[in-house]
Amino acid sequence: MLELSRRFDSQNTSPNSRVSGEALDQALAELDPDVRRALETAIENVRAVAEADLGSDLSITLRQGQQVTLQQIPVARTGAYVPGGGAAYPSTVIMCCVPAKVAGVPAVAVATPPAADGRPNPLVLAACALCGVDEVYAIGGVQAIAAFAFGTETVRRVDVIVGPGNDYVQEAKRQVTGLVGIDGIEGPSELVVIADAQADAHLAALDLAAQAEHGRGTLLVLLSDSETLLTQVEPALAELGSEYETLAEASVSLVSVPSLDAALGLANALAPEHLELAAANAQELAEGVRTSGCVFVGRNGGAAFGDYAAGSNHVLPTAGAARFAGPLGVATFRRRQALVSLPDGAARALAPHVSSLARAEGFPVHAASAEARDSDRGKP
Repeated sequence: MLELSRRFDSQNTSPNSRVSGEALDQALAELDPDVRRALETAIENVRAVAEADLGSDLSITLRQGQQVTLQQIPVARTGAYVPGGGAAYPSTVIMCCVPAKVAGVPAVAVATPPAADGRPNPLVLAACALCGVDEVYAIGGVQAIAAFAFGTETVRRVDVIVGPGNDYVQEAKRQVTGLVGIDGIEGPSELVVIADAQADAHLAALDLAAQAEHGRGTLLVLLSDSETLLTQVEPALAELGSEYETLAEASVSLVSVPSLDAALGLANALAPEHLELAAANAQELAEGVRTSGCVFVGRNGGAAFGDYAAGSNHVLPTAGAARFAGPLGVATFRRRQALVSLPDGAARALAPHVSSLARAEGFPVHAASAEARDSDRGKP
C-alpha cells in the first residue's frame, strides 16, 4: 500500500496511515466558524432525511401458521472514500458517513488522500470529527479501495465501500464487488435542466455552470420548448465562461424540444444524476419523472443545494444507472435477513408441498427433511 502511494501519488505517506484523534480535534478547533456552521447544518439535514429513511423489521404470519420476519441488520464495518487531489470534499464525508451512522454501523472508516506533507485536508478531517467517524486513513487512490476490501496490517477490511472518486477508484470498486458491497460506480456528474419560457435564464446558466465545476466529462443539458429562453441562456453561459475557467472546458447542450412532455420523455431516457424542473408546472412534471438520481422542483431547485445542505444525498447513480439505482442511503449499509418460525402445525401443513416440489426438482433428501416434520409421513 505504501509503495503504491509513493509510485502513483508521489505522496509522503507515513508507515502508519491512521490519522490520530488529536489531528481531527485540531482540525475542528481551527475550522472557520462560518464553515463549521455550514457543515453542522448539512449534517443535521442529511441526518434527518436518513432517520426518516430507516426501515423497521417486518413480520407476517402466513396461512399455514409459519411466521416470516424480515430483519434490517447493519453491516459491521464500512469504508468511505473521500477524494482529494486539487480540492477538498468535506461534503462527501457527510453524505457517506452520516447515513452509515444512522444505519447503526458500529465502525465507520474514511480513506482520503494526503497532501504533500502527508496529512489529509483539514476541512475533511474537521468533517470527520463532526460526523463521529471512527477511523481516518491518509490513503488515496486504488490502494485505499484495496486496503478496505482486503485489509492490511494497519487497515481492517470492511463490508461495504462507498464514495465517489476518479475512474481508477471506480474501477477498483467494480473489481472488488462481491468481496465487499459497494454503493455503485459513480462516473462523471450529470445535470439535465427542463425549463419553460418563464424560467430565469441567468439561474439556468448558473446551475449548468455550477455543475461544470465537477470536471471534464460532465453531462450538461438544457431542454426547453422556448427558443427565447435558449437564446438568452447561450450568452449568459458565455459570460460565465469568461469569469470561471471550469466552464471554459465544459460542453453544454442547449436542446429545443416541441413540448415539456417531450423534454420529460428525453430526460427519462437519459436517466440523469440530477434533474432540475424549472417550469411553471414543475410539480406536475415531477410526477412523471421515473429515472433520475435526484429531482429538483421549481425555480429555486438548484442542484447545488442537493450537493451540500438540502438533506438529500449527493452520492447518486450516473451513466444511466438511475434506471435501477437510487441515492446512497441507510439501506446501503444494511442487509436484510429472513427469520422463519415454523410451529408444528405449519410444518405439517407445508411438508407435503415441500416434498412434492423437492422430488420434482430431483432433491429427495430435501423432501425427506420436510417429511420428517410431518407426524403422518415422517415416521420411520
